[in-house]
Amino acid sequence: MNFNSDFSKNILIDTHASSWQVSPMKGVERKPLDRIGDEIARATSLVKYAPNSHFSGHIHTGGEEFLVLEGVFQDEHGDYPAGTYIRNPPQSSHTPFSEKGCVILVKLWQFELTDRFQMNINIFDKFDKTPVQTELCCLYENNHEKVAVLRIKADESYSFSKHEGLELFVLEGEGTITPTNELTSMPIRQAFWFRQGVDASIVIEANTEMTIWLKYDHLPSVPQQIKNLSNHTT
Repeated sequence: MNFNSDFSKNILIDTHASSWQVSPMKGVERKPLDRIGDEIARATSLVKYAPNSHFSGHIHTGGEEFLVLEGVFQDEHGDYPAGTYIRNPPQSSHTPFSEKGCVILVKLWQFELTDRFQMNINIFDKFDKTPVQTELCCLYENNHEKVAVLRIKADESYSFSKHEGLELFVLEGEGTITPTNELTSMPIRQAFWFRQGVDASIVIEANTEMTIWLKYDHLPSVPQQIKNLSNHTT
């Protein structure tokens, strides 16, 4: 199944407006944002665990990263409250569950296969919460991608120029984004997901204080990720 798989196009999704879809595991539902592949896929999704639900133990052959948006995600390694960003590299494994329920933003098969760096960080620990200042804080960076959290003060803006692909998920607040290749502003608010292709620029303007999760300079690696997935599934 391919969904939003043309990485040259701007994609904006209000995830509140889309419906949850059942997964193979009882009590676990998902909302696809982009996907290449069938049940094993290079995918970006929202995943919801109902209270006392679980997922089978599995190995992350292509790597997994996720951000806890609501509730508490759990596995045999610990409990991860909202705001926790996790990177589980290729060949890592776990058995996830949630006693009280949770929602996560998860990305699969988007690692270099030789990557073995595992991390667990709460994004809100990166900021001095008062007063809010416009700042970009790096969560993770390598030669193939950058992951960050962006805070924007109300009535201020932040620009990304000539990046090599950008994705964002709005965690708090509302404002607009203006891709320079479209020259039109689009409103965004909490739970909006946006993706933009390579060699592009964007301006984010905040109407209220905003907190945004970001991944950028990462889309040139997509062809290799698709090749890795194909080699695994054939």
